Amino acid sequence: MSDLEKDPAEIVCVGGNDGPVLEFLEPREVVLGRTTKVRRLLPNKNRRMVGAWCFVDHYGPDDLTSRVDSYDVPGERGMRVPPHPHTSLQTVSWLFEGEIEHRDSVGSHAMVRPGELNIMTAGNGIAHSEVSTPTAPPMLHGAQLWVALPDSVRTTVPPAFNAYADLPTIDFDGARATVMVGTVAGVTSPAPAYTPLVGADLTIDPGRTVTVPLTPSNEYAVLIVDGSVTVGDLTPSFGEMVYLGDGRESVDLVASDNGTRLLLLGGEPFEEQLVMWWNFIGRSHEEIVTAREAWQEAIAASGTDRFGMVPGYDGDPLPAPALPAIALKPRPRAR
Repeated sequence: MSDLEKDPAEIVCVGGNDGPVLEFLEPREVVLGRTTKVRRLLPNKNRRMVGAWCFVDHYGPDDLTSRVDSYDVPGERGMRVPPHPHTSLQTVSWLFEGEIEHRDSVGSHAMVRPGELNIMTAGNGIAHSEVSTPTAPPMLHGAQLWVALPDSVRTTVPPAFNAYADLPTIDFDGARATVMVGTVAGVTSPAPAYTPLVGADLTIDPGRTVTVPLTPSNEYAVLIVDGSVTVGDLTPSFGEMVYLGDGRESVDLVASDNGTRLLLLGGEPFEEQLVMWWNFIGRSHEEIVTAREAWQEAIAASGTDRFGMVPGYDGDPLPAPALPAIALKPRPRAR
């Protein structure tokens, strides 16, 4: 999932260490596809990456049975994102409520469900669709994230899809965590990662303080998906993200009186320069142009070696928007 029809301006990310900090990252609202509004946390005007995490959308909770906003499409409910391409990244799908049907050009067909990780590796090119089925549960709440692949593997790793229904968990005193990606407190997810990376879903009991061990060489952020939490002198609430920087051995998280749920995201600062436009990640303007042309050619040819079509999807793939009139140029990782 991505910003498929809005804001196709270029974003370039440059690595760098900041040390321990506390920095609010405010979301902006984006319309995704034709029926879903999301809160975009990354890329942010002040910070474009956390480790190799380069894209974070948080959506819902939406009651699909009673939506009447102006973005609704008659006869459709929930998410409907047509087949679209990706390059040089991994998509990470994580649901708190609901269900989404995933299909992709390597032949995968899976249902994304709460607590189950779906991770798709694009390599040099993959296409996929995401749809709420007519029998999906009434509530939809989740996060869609991208991980930038390093130059050493980004065009050579085979396109693939992996699903994990039984992820490792951690019991803290007053909290529980599911390790989605990477390692937290010595517990490691089986999901593939190509740089040091961390992703965990953490629920903290009402009013409890939890000390989460961290890796000092990693930078981290927390995204609040329910309630609020106090970290240092900041108290982010639903839909907000706080960047923690790197250089920390642990972080103390204090739940609100109603408890809290959050995503802990982190990883080793990603030092490679990225050009990210639409659904593509590259290293130069020319590479993005080539990927866009290849996707348009795949649409016209009903699939090519680089971008196959998505079997089983009832509808047309999504054409790429026009490129900006100027060349895509580097911007700093953080302002």
